[in-house]
Amino acid sequence: MAIPTKDSLFKPSKDSKAQSTTSVARSISDAETEAREAKTARLRKLRLQKEADEAAAEAAAPFGEPSR
Repeated sequence: MAIPTKDSLFKPSKDSKAQSTTSVARSISDAETEAREAKTARLRKLRLQKEADEAAAEAAAPFGEPSR
């Protein structure tokens, strides 16, 4: 029997390398997706708030008074 070495005992298989690469790629992709969705939600909230403020300003403006 051959003497076990760290290379013979802990040699990773090709499947585990591919699986770890896939896992890392998916985690990166998920993090980017989460960040993008958070940014989109933040910008949507700001846009809706701005539109509501503009609508309120238009409603508060007096009618029939000419602007200078």
